[in-house]
Amino acid sequence: MSVLLGVFLHFVGGFASGSFYIPFKEVKRWSWESYWIVGGLFSWLIVPPLAAWLTVPDFVSILRESPASALGWSYFMGLLWGIGGLTFGLSMRYLGLSLGMAVVLGFCSAFGTLIPPIYEDLFGTGTSGNVTFTSLLATTSGLWTLAGVAVCLGGIAICGRAGIYKDRELTKEQQQASISEFNLPRGLLVATFSGVMSACMSFGYVAGKPIARLAVERGVNPLWQNNIVLVVILLGGLTTNLIWCLYLNARNRSFGDYTDTSTPLRRNYLFAALAGTTWYLQFFFYGMGSSQMGRYDFTSWTFHMAFIIIVSNVWGIYFGEWQGVSKRTFRVMLLGVGTVIVSTMIVGYGNYLASRG
Repeated sequence: MSVLLGVFLHFVGGFASGSFYIPFKEVKRWSWESYWIVGGLFSWLIVPPLAAWLTVPDFVSILRESPASALGWSYFMGLLWGIGGLTFGLSMRYLGLSLGMAVVLGFCSAFGTLIPPIYEDLFGTGTSGNVTFTSLLATTSGLWTLAGVAVCLGGIAICGRAGIYKDRELTKEQQQASISEFNLPRGLLVATFSGVMSACMSFGYVAGKPIARLAVERGVNPLWQNNIVLVVILLGGLTTNLIWCLYLNARNRSFGDYTDTSTPLRRNYLFAALAGTTWYLQFFFYGMGSSQMGRYDFTSWTFHMAFIIIVSNVWGIYFGEWQGVSKRTFRVMLLGVGTVIVSTMIVGYGNYLASRG
């Protein structure tokens, strides 16, 4: 039952992530860097400590007593993930919700799921009980899990093929009717880099496990244990994004966006804040879902990524990102999404076998 609850919570988190960019569409006459960092302040600085304060009593003292190595590595992985977050936003600009999410999260899913067990093989002590990549290869449940990751990557490749067909079939004007800055070559390059770097979020959770364990030892409900880890990881992400966005503000002379009364300031701040808060909710529910997945909680990353891809493609269809393409291209896109759904079932079966063993 706990695994089913975990999958449901991952779906809720995936829905939040697959939907967070929509409020940004309502921000008018602001540069990308301006609305991205305003939303980011809510995502990475305001909401995470608030959520930790509500769910983890005296979380500040727990952080003070946490191992310095866990804090340092969690923050560092947040820095690297922040680079992926920056390029993630650019991926949405150049590819749209459907294709952008598919390419980014495909790489993110594979690397984010496999990095923790590979790390345990290379640097683990062997006493933590964490799953290693070697043990995955030696067990039936592990092989099912790896097969699920491979199928997920196949689904992403199919979605990417649909994007290539779309690029060939539509004129530039048709492409930009739903995605104003559509650029397939640039978008695919940025999305690939973003997917690899974004996987560091998964590693940040692994590095922060000593912090989560300390929270549980202090009586925190295990359901909320990862909220305190998120505070550290997202501070790293804030650092990277803030530096880059301020640089862009200076280069593009867009500092005036924040006070320009010729723009709908109140509306822009409201929708940027809504986007940032919605973005954070993905990991709020991810943390809860991960706590319910048992010993194979590293498979949570695959579930999370897959649900985001599914939701974002539904939104992409709703907003007309595939309007005007041939039936063949649309069917290829649906096949890719369907393959991703199947991959979550395969990973889930591997998780089920592991729980029985």
